[in-house]
Amino acid sequence: MSKKFNILIINGPNLNLLGQRESSVYGTTTLADIEKFCRKRATSLGVELEFFQSNHEGELIDRIQASREISDLIIINPAAYTHTSIAIRDALLAVALPVIEIHISNIHKRESFRKHSTISDIAIGQIVGMGPKGYLLALDGGVNYLNDSKLDN
Repeated sequence: MSKKFNILIINGPNLNLLGQRESSVYGTTTLADIEKFCRKRATSLGVELEFFQSNHEGELIDRIQASREISDLIIINPAAYTHTSIAIRDALLAVALPVIEIHISNIHKRESFRKHSTISDIAIGQIVGMGPKGYLLALDGGVNYLNDSKLDN
C-alpha cells in the first residue's frame, strides 16, 4: 500500500482578512473558501491536508518546525514576511521539506519592495498572480513532485 502524503498549507499575516481587504488586489474569495476548495482537491488527489494561518512570525516558525516529522510538503503564502523574514526561511531550511511558495497577486508586478522573496531560491517552485486558484496549482504540482520523488527512490 502506498503512503498517503501529508501537505501543510501555511498562510501568513493578513490573509485571514481575504475577501474583506483590497479586493482589487486579492479578490473577494475568503481564506475559508480557499481551504474548502483545497480540501476538496486534496480528497480527489488522495492526500491529507492541514491548513494553518497566523499573523505572528513566531507562530508560523513553530508550525513549520512541528511539520518536520509529519508533513511531506509545505505550501506557503508568507504574505508580507516573504520580503523580510530570514527566520521563516531558516525554519524552512531546517525542516528540509520541499516547499512551494504561493502568492495570490503577482508580486513581481507590484511595489518594488514586494519583488524580493527570501524564500523563492529555496522553494521547488513559486506560483504568483493566479489568484486563489494558485493554491490548487500548488497542490497539483506538489503531489506530482512527491509522486515523482517517490519513483526516483
